[in-house]
Amino acid sequence: MIAILIAGAVGMLFTLFMTPLFIRLFHKLHWGQFIREDGPEGHYSKRGTATMGGIVFTIGSVVGYGASLLIVWDVPTASGLLVLGMMVGLAGIGFIDDFLKVRKQQSLGLGGWSKIAGQVIVASVFAIVGLQFVNSEGVRVISTGISFIRELPFDFLAFGSVMGTILLVIWIVLITTATSNAVNVTDGLDGLATGASIVSIGAFGLIGYWQFNQTCGSERVAESLSDACYHAYAPLDMTIAASAIVGSLIGFLWWNTSPAQIFMGDTGSLGLGGALAAFAIISRTELLLVLIGGLFVITTGSVILQRIYFKLTHGKRIFLMSPLHHHFELKGWAEVTIVVRFWIIAGICAAAGLGLFYLEWWSQV
Repeated sequence: MIAILIAGAVGMLFTLFMTPLFIRLFHKLHWGQFIREDGPEGHYSKRGTATMGGIVFTIGSVVGYGASLLIVWDVPTASGLLVLGMMVGLAGIGFIDDFLKVRKQQSLGLGGWSKIAGQVIVASVFAIVGLQFVNSEGVRVISTGISFIRELPFDFLAFGSVMGTILLVIWIVLITTATSNAVNVTDGLDGLATGASIVSIGAFGLIGYWQFNQTCGSERVAESLSDACYHAYAPLDMTIAASAIVGSLIGFLWWNTSPAQIFMGDTGSLGLGGALAAFAIISRTELLLVLIGGLFVITTGSVILQRIYFKLTHGKRIFLMSPLHHHFELKGWAEVTIVVRFWIIAGICAAAGLGLFYLEWWSQV
């Protein structure tokens, strides 16, 4: 418990006090936000605002995680390292995208397929490395099947070790690319993706802590509750990583909230999406991610619906503009109003996901 608190506190203090230094550095490097011409007019005033802020809270997350283990004199495990590794890897892809934008002074950086290729590589490395770790109880850090709240009765390895591994990697790649792109799409207003990520990642932190307390074979689990226990790989370390990320995001939000002095950029949104995917995969709650990250699903869904309807009707639109938050901007809603209401939706989705997670456990008791 102490390590969890230390990770969050160190991560928050790092971003809270170091972000102004990064803002000044990014301005000197001319790393300012480029605003697309077809966007809402209210965004033109944001042109030149420091971007690539994802660098700050990615470093803060790693520092918070490392400091907590150092202070309590503990060693990292594959759970925490894989989460942070996925976050750093996808943040690197986002950084390349952001850097090309500021260098070319346009709203497009990496090409769509190039970005997806980077996501595929990072997710594949995450999957392959994760398969190498098994604890003393024979539990892999990454399940070889599909999971909802627990592992479902399906195993990719039933297709053979080679084909099963390939299918598993494809499954993890799909989860990762979908989640990272969903967070990226949601990052369109000051503080929106930051606040929503705090809620979603915080929910996975709670799930990890609950799994830690209910781990099969643990002395903490009463014999009468043995049927409801979890087969998990170092869930406490996953919670420490979640705390470090949430703490870093809280400190960053101080400077990212409206009017934002710094944006997270693709560096931050892709990294956070990767972390969310990693939490869901390691905690065996892959399909539950759809509910816990419900706001990201809704926002991305609005883009998909808009494009499908636009093509089917030869130019007609469902929304004034997609993603959905821009639709409400064009309807005259204040930016802060949209952000706070979307945060509420994110909170409701995460609470519903946690409620379903607990209800499943309670049904097993």
